[in-house]
Amino acid sequence: MNKIKVAIIGPGNIGSDLMYKILKSKRLEMGLLTGIVESEGIKRARVMGINTSVEGINAVLADPDIKIVFDATGAKPHLKHAPLLKEAGKIAIDLTPAAVGPYVVPCVNLDRLKAEPNLNMVTCAGQATVPIIYAIHEAAGAKYGEIVASISSKSAGPGTRQNIDEFTETTSRAIVEVGGAKKGKAIIVLNPAEPPIMMCNTVYVEVENPDEEAIIKAVNRIVKEIQNYVPGYRLRVPPILDGHKVTTIIEVEGAGDFLPKYSGNLDIITSAAVRVAEKIAEKLLAKGVQV
Repeated sequence: MNKIKVAIIGPGNIGSDLMYKILKSKRLEMGLLTGIVESEGIKRARVMGINTSVEGINAVLADPDIKIVFDATGAKPHLKHAPLLKEAGKIAIDLTPAAVGPYVVPCVNLDRLKAEPNLNMVTCAGQATVPIIYAIHEAAGAKYGEIVASISSKSAGPGTRQNIDEFTETTSRAIVEVGGAKKGKAIIVLNPAEPPIMMCNTVYVEVENPDEEAIIKAVNRIVKEIQNYVPGYRLRVPPILDGHKVTTIIEVEGAGDFLPKYSGNLDIITSAAVRVAEKIAEKLLAKGVQV
């Protein structure tokens, strides 16, 4: 079966988990993992027989067969990478909060987006909560959406910690631009509890038309859609309607491909990114792109 060759920039936790997921894909070929130093992620990939480099984005640009590039670095590096990848004719899937391209939440707007050179995966909290806000908005109209994402400190690596401000800003914008709320707010909590907690997201939505039955039906439908690519995604507390305020809680358990299962915050964004790449790959293969 033909596959589209892909590369990952950034061999950290997210990049490594992406690699394991891509290796299981029927549409994607793991072509390159690249960083800027001889890291543990680079060494691990090399032992597995995967092509690696410490030349960063330059190694990606030097390979014309690579069609899709996952950027798992940080917001600032991606601002430099984005125009270079676009000029090289490669499709960038951005797992940083840089938000150069449009926000993508697979179960909400992937099918509506036209061919774009750069797609932003929002944030882990965005992937977990924006679909819920979207579902509630579709059922009852969302005037305001607020989320509190609580994740284990152990699953928050240097990249996450360095991008906290961008994380909250990007997630807040996605609540509005993709979720449909008129106003949005996002908060992240790094929980040092032992044993480490699962990712837990509390979602508050102020609605215009408080129809409890329609809200519950819409939320249950979107949860099932997300479970198609994130099996560990589940409702911990079903939607509760109090006047015009809806409250619900989402828990995300990781697949354990590379990261511990409590790292659902990382697993949901890598799973969503691979989902997006596979859809793009299907379109490229249908167009007869040479592989």
